[in-house]
Amino acid sequence: MKSISYLMIRLGIGISMLGHGLVRIPKLKAFSEGMINNFQNSLLPEFLLIPFSFALPFVEFLLGVLLILGWQTKKAAIVGGFLMLALIAGTSLIENWSALPSQMIHLLFFVVVYEFNKANAFALDTSKVK
Repeated sequence: MKSISYLMIRLGIGISMLGHGLVRIPKLKAFSEGMINNFQNSLLPEFLLIPFSFALPFVEFLLGVLLILGWQTKKAAIVGGFLMLALIAGTSLIENWSALPSQMIHLLFFVVVYEFNKANAFALDTSKVK
């Protein structure tokens, strides 16, 4: 049943994003400082890093909630995909090659959620259970 497969994909990326946000929000200042330290020798200016590092956990958390509920699923997949592209770009700038596979997998999950949205079921986006 395609809708069950899609549900597992949607929940998988949703739980991952929710988890990323949940563990980072309580230690937001430390997370931000760590991210800024990681990028101190990169081309990215601190005035861009600071707001990004403070917003990232909340965006991850919100994406997770949206995907788990299946609400605004396509929009969440688009935002999530572009978020992953930004993270991939940043990771490349600091040559953190070990983080790239995980980010690429997350990107792929967002693409699958977007592309196969017609199979979305058990979601607030759908008026009925498929």
